[in-house]
Amino acid sequence: MKINSRFLREIFLKIHLYLIPLTISSYLEAQTINASGSGWTVSVPSVTEAGTNYAGTYQSTSNITTLSGSLPGSFLSLLTSGAARVSMHYNAISWNNSLHLYAKRSGGSTTINGLCIACSATINGGTNYIEIPPATDTAFFTINFTGVLGLGNSVSFSGINVQLQISGVSVTIPATTYSSQIVFTIGPN
Repeated sequence: MKINSRFLREIFLKIHLYLIPLTISSYLEAQTINASGSGWTVSVPSVTEAGTNYAGTYQSTSNITTLSGSLPGSFLSLLTSGAARVSMHYNAISWNNSLHLYAKRSGGSTTINGLCIACSATINGGTNYIEIPPATDTAFFTINFTGVLGLGNSVSFSGINVQLQISGVSVTIPATTYSSQIVFTIGPN
């Protein structure tokens, strides 16, 4: 049996994703976001016979990273909408534009530090996959705050687990290693 080489292609695609937390400063104290964990390497199986293609979409089997950080009172008092927004984008290192990245979060907790009257802080959104764009931030989730600030207030957040997904994997994408950096930023909503 003769197999047309056009349909038989040996491809091994590795995608490395690196996480970079950014800190954005306010005029008094800095709000911070930290990423702990490791990158994600996606191993796409080789096409071994004609007519076999990739699944096309792969997701991390576990959480890739955990986000944590703090929002000082000086930042909280500037929030006109009562929410801080965590945004994300990716910086392509070696990338193919046919590949699309997505992230979703699970879990997370907040702690209010200092004197605060009728205060609450909640983490909202981001529990479904959201596409991560190249270079330009998109909203991932918010940390909402309500209450009357006292002295020495801050909100700490932790345990926000991030899972990733990639789509667009195909035999039409050249066989090589692709990598990208995911950047998380935090600021006013």
